[in-house]
Amino acid sequence: MNSLWPELERLLGRVQKPARYIGCEDGVIVPEHAPHKVAWLLAYPDTYEIGLPNQGLQILYEILNERDDAVAERTYAPWTDLEAILRTERIPLFSVDTHRAAADFDVLAVNLSAELVYTNVLNMIDLAGVAIRADERGDADLLVAAGGHCTYNPEPLADFIDFFVIGDGEEVVSEITEVIRDWKTSGRTPGSRRHVLRELAKVPGVYVPSMYEVTYDGPALVATTPRYPDVPEQVEKRTVADLAEWPYPKNQLVPLTEVVHDRLNVEVFRGCTRGCRFCQAGMITRPVRERPADQVRTMVQDGLRRTGYDEVALTSLSTADFSGIEKVVADTVNDPANSGQVSISLPSLRVDAFTVGVAAQLQKARRTGLTFAPEAGTWRMRQIINKLITEEDLYSAVDSAYSQGWRRMKLYFLTGLPSETDEDTLGIAELATNCVEIGKRYNKSASVTVSVGGFVPKPFTPFQWFGQNTVDELSRKVFLLRDEVKRNRGVQMKWHDPKATLVEGIASRGDRRIGRVIEDVWRNGGTFQEWSEHFAYELWTDAMERAGLSIDWYVYRHRTEDEVLPWDHISAGLHKDFLWQDWRDALAEVGLEDCRWTPCYDCGACTGYGIEHIVASATAPAGGSQGTNQDHSHGGAVPVSILPRATVGAASR
Repeated sequence: MNSLWPELERLLGRVQKPARYIGCEDGVIVPEHAPHKVAWLLAYPDTYEIGLPNQGLQILYEILNERDDAVAERTYAPWTDLEAILRTERIPLFSVDTHRAAADFDVLAVNLSAELVYTNVLNMIDLAGVAIRADERGDADLLVAAGGHCTYNPEPLADFIDFFVIGDGEEVVSEITEVIRDWKTSGRTPGSRRHVLRELAKVPGVYVPSMYEVTYDGPALVATTPRYPDVPEQVEKRTVADLAEWPYPKNQLVPLTEVVHDRLNVEVFRGCTRGCRFCQAGMITRPVRERPADQVRTMVQDGLRRTGYDEVALTSLSTADFSGIEKVVADTVNDPANSGQVSISLPSLRVDAFTVGVAAQLQKARRTGLTFAPEAGTWRMRQIINKLITEEDLYSAVDSAYSQGWRRMKLYFLTGLPSETDEDTLGIAELATNCVEIGKRYNKSASVTVSVGGFVPKPFTPFQWFGQNTVDELSRKVFLLRDEVKRNRGVQMKWHDPKATLVEGIASRGDRRIGRVIEDVWRNGGTFQEWSEHFAYELWTDAMERAGLSIDWYVYRHRTEDEVLPWDHISAGLHKDFLWQDWRDALAEVGLEDCRWTPCYDCGACTGYGIEHIVASATAPAGGSQGTNQDHSHGGAVPVSILPRATVGAASR
């Protein structure tokens, strides 16, 4: 295997940001390739500065390189300037670690974290020098894999991906390596590619589209069924039960050039049971598994010392819910080794878990911006989406922040939610205005930025049956809110393009036929669709028309309870009848409290895997309750007990 660096080096002076392609990060691993080792090329289908911080990719990078039968390198989507040069000069996609050609690897494994990167996936497969369609690849070609949250509906990319990994990758990636290693060492005999795919389909958590037959009746999907008796009818997601066993990444990469989220990132827990009905991540990552607080502190201290960063983000879907959050923040801020110069970022803050105590600890370090996500402008709407925070919760959190010296914050909202009225939309402006007024008690320059995204119903959420708002309706709501916000000094507003929201809707709930649309858009130059300067709405609508597919059918219509959904052969561990009942509860404006501290609702996430929510300390939130059965196998962690279902209706507030 030869490095392409001599050819690349002379060309990088012609591109906008050559540092994207040179590698050389602090913490980089220089792998030793060998015939008996499975070579993975881990790919992020966006630019280097977006993909480098991705923790999932970095975790797998370390785990694979620790094995004696595998190596792993990384690649990112080349920007349009370099892509043009690569095609002209006939240079293939390459790794940034050793600049080897993609064809020298056994697996091209793509991280799918957003639907608008799908055309980039096809572009990278093509640049790798293999056929973009899986059924056109031969025994000598690399295998194309995909993982990440978007794989919970793999069907739109099913024609292009050899196998998908559903769920957590830490354990399954080694099992996949063993299957491919045996295939590789056997010599990849003619016709063996289909055999190895069939073997991969037997690995729990691995979905191989070519092993399944899809049938339709007109526009309706009838069934997705296995072609062979040894292929599972439903692919169960993989779940890592104990995060303490996986303290990765141990050596976070530190880039030579500026990237997003350029800081130390430490995952404090995985999963979320708040039950927000719009949130796919919260549903598919259940149950909650906390990392022990002592391990978090060690990872923070070691990471800061090794990387030289002066900012650390404690990451999760709702970081302030971490049972040891206040002490971890205090220990980090007050650590003499940090000299008071380390700032702490708590992404995904829940306003009802953000206390004066947390704010007081954070203010001791250099302050960064704060973002809260009320999601909806009225209590009625927040009951429907199960974001059970009151105006008082929000105003208390905002007051805590402003009182400790913050001057600006961002509030994130969705529009286009089920049963949303104009009153609900305008409630967003009222909340923001009131927050500014609170801030001005402490600082005359206090401001709030309102960020509004169009709602896209996602698989494995209670809203998966909801018909998405049209582009015109979303635009009307955005402009209604914009005009109202203009009247309020101190409030700014940003919003997501409703046309991009439509495209996301096409890709997120589409079936296998949407693959033709994605390929059409790609062949007509539609890459980097997640970047506003490259987004091409007409390419998508024209491609839908050419494919004979209806936008109304795929995006705007409501689904029925008995409809076969494109992802029904995938299991996120959630009972479908639980999701349907939660959808009915939403329409009835009934909320469900967090099952982490209240009775179990039998969603299936815990019982299906033989594990329960793992909480790092035995301290429940104020006013909360907790199961009493100690689980000593997790160092004193407390699993929540299983009790009857409970609801919170409008009358109880």
